[in-house]
Amino acid sequence: MQKRNTQQRRQAIVKIVQQQDEVSVEHLASLFETSEVTIRKDLTILEEGGFLLRRYGGAMKMPEGLVDEQGEGENVSIQKMAIAKCAVELIRDHNRIIVDSGRTTGALVKVLHQTGLVIMTNSLALANELISLECEPTVLMTGGTWDMRSESFQGKVAEQVLRSYDFDQLFIGADGLDLARGTTTFNELVGLSQVMAEVSREVIVLIESEKIGRKMPNLELGWSHIDKLITDNQLSSTIRADIEQQGIEVIIAK
Repeated sequence: MQKRNTQQRRQAIVKIVQQQDEVSVEHLASLFETSEVTIRKDLTILEEGGFLLRRYGGAMKMPEGLVDEQGEGENVSIQKMAIAKCAVELIRDHNRIIVDSGRTTGALVKVLHQTGLVIMTNSLALANELISLECEPTVLMTGGTWDMRSESFQGKVAEQVLRSYDFDQLFIGADGLDLARGTTTFNELVGLSQVMAEVSREVIVLIESEKIGRKMPNLELGWSHIDKLITDNQLSSTIRADIEQQGIEVIIAK
């Protein structure tokens, strides 16, 4: 196929994924006569834009329930910040906390103001933001193996590092929430999230209400590992009651 510029190539990739449901990095690299590294970057950008889902070795069509409606982006951003501002009120000076990689947890980093914090993260992007905060937290990194899909460190090394510490709180996002099981994800790398929960006295899930009810293949954190859930004010009273029946404190961000 004739080489195209970046924007044209990414638009073409979206069309191919929509038509074929799933496609490999190798196939796309051959099709567009470019490197697999370039294709992986394309897929990462397209996933961030909500056009597809990354899978090991390729990408798949975005499931219907995950497709954001046109014009929803600004509202989602507002919801993330509302959740973050609610979450930050739970943090005390000198707390030792874990902030998992993700957009909603990234919003929390932007509003941190407490002094004497010790913060562990598995995200390079969040670590860079943390070291520039005026409150000057002590920043710890998990290390480990870099995962392109989640843009975070994962794996056994990261898990071993986490087990060397103990923390007051874990702030973690979720791709979905199964009311019967707990937080769910398409990403098969869930081991680090589970270790994060194990080494934290309190586990707080930050999640937009539109993700609640999404049943994805991989269970990340079961209800027994979660203490609090913070979401936006679009959550229905019925679903809130269902979550609270699991013994979870539900906090609604205004």
